[in-house]
Amino acid sequence: MADVNYEERLAALGITLPEAAAPVANYLATSRTGNTLIVSGQLPLVDGKLLALGKLGQDVDAETGVACAKACLTNVIAQAKAALGGDLSRVRKVVRLGGFIACTSDFTAHAGVMNGASDLAVEVFGDAGRHARSTIGVPSLPLNAPVEVEAWFEVD
Repeated sequence: MADVNYEERLAALGITLPEAAAPVANYLATSRTGNTLIVSGQLPLVDGKLLALGKLGQDVDAETGVACAKACLTNVIAQAKAALGGDLSRVRKVVRLGGFIACTSDFTAHAGVMNGASDLAVEVFGDAGRHARSTIGVPSLPLNAPVEVEAWFEVD
């Protein structure tokens, strides 16, 4: 089990994890094989509503995009916790984050937006939160969300 209490870190950051959302189509919210836990892409839902709507570079500014990426990662962590029987101490490492940024064709600040999720991963999980990452711009996301984040964890 982890030497650090991730729940305490979340509380210190003022983050209360929501209930893990049920999938809205024919897929699993999480999938585990061996010590790998994969969390399907999560949207920036806060209290059941999207934090913002639209595209970066058109409807959503970069600062709001960063907040959306943080909200996405909060939902990723909630999914991981649910998959681990409510025990976040079973997380050994955040292996990889994947970020999808709905944006205009001339928007190029994807990395800065995705830093919202990456920075939060390190704030919550410390060195175990340092991860590989891909961030890509896309023309649209489900429900007109501006950001979606998926994750791979190494777990006990």
